[in-house]
Amino acid sequence: MKRLVKHMEHQGHIVLGISGSLRKESSNKMLLSSIGGMLPAGIEFRTYQGLATLPHFSPDLDGDEAESHEAVREWREELRAADAVVICTPEYARGVPGSLKNALDWVVSSGEFINMPTAVISASPHPDGGATAQQSLIMTLKMMSAAIPDEATLAVPFVSKMFGPHGRMKDIKNLSSILTLVQALSQAISTR
Repeated sequence: MKRLVKHMEHQGHIVLGISGSLRKESSNKMLLSSIGGMLPAGIEFRTYQGLATLPHFSPDLDGDEAESHEAVREWREELRAADAVVICTPEYARGVPGSLKNALDWVVSSGEFINMPTAVISASPHPDGGATAQQSLIMTLKMMSAAIPDEATLAVPFVSKMFGPHGRMKDIKNLSSILTLVQALSQAISTR
């Protein structure tokens, strides 16, 4: 897998993976882990772990007071350190999970997503792959001025059938689509 994107080497770049699921063994986290292994040499993949620790967003707490809350400060710092972001989310009740939307609300005013190369993946056990949540997430990110390359969005249907033993990806069609997404995001990093 890595050989397909190895020709695009990047030095000292960071991609931050964000799972919209809080489940310990979620398919979204497995997808992010797979993507981390497909990135070209010279790109470090990190996974954001603090989604569950963020307080409920309130405009009254935004601004300077937000930076005094450790979880919010760490969230913003991780985004500032990143050269690109990959968000992989499930669909809950035909929308984006509240914890993910809450995290995004904390960075609307601080602007970490402005011109940030961002890939958006929705994954669902249903045939549409969580397309409604994906479209909602894309609208939110575009409002925040994220840079979403044309080929860096993907809806993954039947995600529970995508992985075999030990979390290895066995779905060749989706593997090809994910490689295309990785290449588009890598290209966006190099032109940033």
